[in-house]
Amino acid sequence: MPSSLIRRGIWAIGAAGIVIALVVAALPLIASTRIVRDRIAWEMSAWSGFRVAIEGSPRIEVWPTFRAILTDVTLSQWTDTKAPPVVEAERVEVDLSAMAALRGDVVFSTARLVRPTIRVQRTPAGLFLPAVPTGGRITRSIDAARGVVNADPAKPDLDKLPTDTFGTVEFRDGRMVASIAGKDVEILSSLTGQANWAAMNSNATLSATGIWRGETVALDVASAKPLVLFAGGTAPLTLSFKAAPATFSFDGTASMSENVYFDGQAKFSAPSLRRVLEWSQAGIAPSAAIGSVSISSKITATGGRVKFDNTAISLDSNPGMGALDLSLGEAQPVISGTLAFDTLDLRSFLSAFTPLVPTGGAGPGEIDTSFADKINLDLRLSAAHATAGPIQLADVAATAQVKDGLSVFDISDASAFGGNIQTSLRFDRKPEGSQVEIRLLASDIDGGAFATAAGMTRLVPVGTGTVSVILKGPGRTWDSIFDNADGSVSATFGPGALSKLNLPAFLKHTEQGGFFALDDVSDGTLQIDGAEIKASISKGVARIDKAEANSAKYKIWLSGIASYAGRGLALSGGVIQPDQAATQANGQQGPNQSSFFVGGTWSTPFISPISRGVSGE
Repeated sequence: MPSSLIRRGIWAIGAAGIVIALVVAALPLIASTRIVRDRIAWEMSAWSGFRVAIEGSPRIEVWPTFRAILTDVTLSQWTDTKAPPVVEAERVEVDLSAMAALRGDVVFSTARLVRPTIRVQRTPAGLFLPAVPTGGRITRSIDAARGVVNADPAKPDLDKLPTDTFGTVEFRDGRMVASIAGKDVEILSSLTGQANWAAMNSNATLSATGIWRGETVALDVASAKPLVLFAGGTAPLTLSFKAAPATFSFDGTASMSENVYFDGQAKFSAPSLRRVLEWSQAGIAPSAAIGSVSISSKITATGGRVKFDNTAISLDSNPGMGALDLSLGEAQPVISGTLAFDTLDLRSFLSAFTPLVPTGGAGPGEIDTSFADKINLDLRLSAAHATAGPIQLADVAATAQVKDGLSVFDISDASAFGGNIQTSLRFDRKPEGSQVEIRLLASDIDGGAFATAAGMTRLVPVGTGTVSVILKGPGRTWDSIFDNADGSVSATFGPGALSKLNLPAFLKHTEQGGFFALDDVSDGTLQIDGAEIKASISKGVARIDKAEANSAKYKIWLSGIASYAGRGLALSGGVIQPDQAATQANGQQGPNQSSFFVGGTWSTPFISPISRGVSGE
């Protein structure tokens, strides 16, 4: 190759390098003179639809990227000059096109907002959202897309969608504030994330993290057709919300039209429903719910109504299946449906959905009444196996209803203690005070098993029988229900035995006179032909009208009062031979009767003989 040609090539390469170096060196000067602050503000306004004001002078950086650094930037509504800015940022970094800058244009694809303050407003649906711009490329693109969607809502022509570019918006260490009672209240802090939307007709994603009510939250949203979604059409949507108290996800299709529509698979889980209520500030006392909950369901939502089909629900590790319906059109949300469980802890179920069961913490406390004001509930449930504290049940059919201050839980049918159980727990808030009603009917049950579950171990009829309990009383606290209840208790038992009663030893002690503890004669069992108990309850005190147990040789009877509050006993009784029953019934004492008084407490009863006349064998 001739040396002159080589020299000319070297000179050409060197000249090009010098030109490039001069252009790069001149970019800050060109930018400072041609891409002035007002030009950048105008372009940002045209892009966002807000009135953009930049207080500080732009600073241009060439390396590692060509960008403009703006300070004290505000985005405000055009239509309300007195309203505070929608967005305020201490600094905004805008990535610029170098070639466009040389032409005197502003073209940017990425904007970074550093320590922005975003002002939001509470919508009628309860969400906090920023004000919507009245113009700009985004708004114009949405308006154009709305025309495309309206032309064919079922299958809009995606080729006719606007193709304007959008780019990426990043935000770091921001916060959201809302005006509440005339004061700015911080809704979200430490807000960091980015929104990616290359072009209006392409897919878009949003990822953000922040701190809400003291908990770190993460939100991810994505749509393959975001412009169709914003224009009121139906488009794919995925959403994921994660926080320590709860997680939620949705994957399906949605429409943001006037009649909002969702159709897809949703999942929700929380390790503690109590913590969720505390964190969400739902206005429901956290004592109204305990334990974990998880829900996975196919949902269809439209017109203020959400249907949950093929719903898999787990309450405190009790899995169930069913269908639910949520209606938001009335004063309070309405939840109705059916749930079927293989196993179910009824205490956890009641604690999750009604205010009727005290928490398992520091004992009984005040009953929460706020739940019945926040929601209407009508659930039908069944369980192959269930527990209610120490009680084991099978084949349970039940309902839970909450409406207008009334909360009711009914077990219409269940197998327990070898028989059948029906029970009802009713909480009714009235102007004169809250009232609670408890009903129980246990038919053909094993009396011994029933008594053991109820915590009774002395003089319990062991045999098949029926028990009925009806209690009504004020319901301010759980203790007050039983302390002040009115009602009745009755029970009848067939052939069986009286547990923990050595009758010969009992009669021997009564013959000897003096006080003795019932525990002293509890090392035996008395076979009986049957037993009957009737008692009336008034203000928490049981008046035993009839308590009799009959055996082949003896009749044992009791009467008197037993207090729930103090657990005190004041009973009189007797042991007579069957042929002396008529005499005892007429108030006369025959020679073959041993009478006694029972005092002390439920846990430590003592016997005081009154007269002696029956000898034990």
